[in-house]
Amino acid sequence: MAEFVKTSVFYSGRVISALHLPDERFSPAKSMKRCFFRRSATAACLTAFLTVGWPVSGQPGAAPPAAGQAQKPKDTTEELQLETSDGAEVVAWYYPVEEETSPLGTVILVHDLGGSHLTVEPLAKSLQASGYAVVAPDLRGHGKSVLKNLPAAQEDQSKLLKKPDFDMIAASRGGQKRDQSGVRGDIESVRNWIKQQADENKFPVKPFFVVGSGLGASLAATWTAADFLWPELATGPQGRSVTGLIMVSPTFTTKGYSIAPALMSEAVRRAVPLLVIAGAEDRDAVKVFDQLKRQRPKAWFDSRHPFGDEKDASPVNAADASLLLIVNPASRSGDALAAQRSPDPRARGGDPAALIIGFMKIAATMQR
Repeated sequence: MAEFVKTSVFYSGRVISALHLPDERFSPAKSMKRCFFRRSATAACLTAFLTVGWPVSGQPGAAPPAAGQAQKPKDTTEELQLETSDGAEVVAWYYPVEEETSPLGTVILVHDLGGSHLTVEPLAKSLQASGYAVVAPDLRGHGKSVLKNLPAAQEDQSKLLKKPDFDMIAASRGGQKRDQSGVRGDIESVRNWIKQQADENKFPVKPFFVVGSGLGASLAATWTAADFLWPELATGPQGRSVTGLIMVSPTFTTKGYSIAPALMSEAVRRAVPLLVIAGAEDRDAVKVFDQLKRQRPKAWFDSRHPFGDEKDASPVNAADASLLLIVNPASRSGDALAAQRSPDPRARGGDPAALIIGFMKIAATMQR
C-alpha cells in the first residue's frame, strides 16, 4: 500500500484532515474523492473520506484551543418529559449546540435493549461537539422512563418488555394528520418535540438523522419506515423526513421483535441513505446488510470488499454508495460499540462517532 501523508488545515471555519500522496497538492474539497480512485489506497482512504470536514474539537466554526488552554465544555444537556398516545411517560435528553449556532442537523439516538441515554451518551456528546443537535430518549421500561403497568420495584423493567411494547416504541400511525395521530410511540413523541422546536424557530430540523444500536437500530428502522408512509397534505409533506439512517449492530430478532418488516419497506430498502456499523462478531448486522444490498445492487459499499475488479468487490466507492457496511475490528456490539472511543486521539477517525458524522455529511448532500 502506498505511504500517505496526513495534512490538516483550517478551512471554512473548521479543521479538515485528509490522507494524500506526498507529491499531491492537498485540497480539502477534492482530496478524498481522488483518493478513492486509487484502488491500492481504498482501505486507507475510507476512514479519512468519511471523516473529512468534521471539527477535530469544539463546535463548528471554532478554531481548536491553543495548547494548554483546553477547557471542559459546559454541560448544556436538557431533560425532557414526553408522553406517548398510550400514556407512557418517556424521559429524553436533549444535547443542543452552542447558543447562536445553527446545528448541522438533528439526530434522534435510540439505545439498545437494557440500555439508556447514558449508555450512548459518549456518542451523543461526540455528535453534539461536531455541531449536531441530539435527542436521546430512555425508551419505556429503561432508565427514568418507568412504566406504571409494570412492577415499580423491578430493578430493570426492560427485562419484562414484550413484543407489543417494542411495537409501540416505534409506532407512528392513526388518521391522516400526523400532528393529531392516534398512535404515537416513544420515538414519534421525540419527533413531535423536535418538530415543535422547529415550528417555534428554535432550530431547523433538516437534515434529520436517526441512529440506533442493537434492538434500538431495529426500532429506528421500523420508525423510519412508518415516517415514510405519512401522506403529503396540501400544506406540505408530513413524512419522508429522514435524511439518513444509521444502524449500529442491528439485531434481526429480539424477544419476538423482528426487523424483517422494516427491511421490506420502501424507505429502508431503497429510499433512505443507510449506514450499518458492525462489530467483528455482529452476524445479524451483516445479515441485515446482505439482505438490503440485493435491493441496491449498484449502490452499496462493503468495507471488507472495497471497490475494484476483484470478485465480490463493492460496485461503487463509499463516496457514491447509498448503503454502506463498515466492519469494526472490535468484538463490541450494540451500545458498547456505538459509544466506543479510541484512547488515542490520532486513531479516532475509525471510531463509530467519526464514521457516523462523515456519513451524515455525505447523506445530506444526496438529498440536495
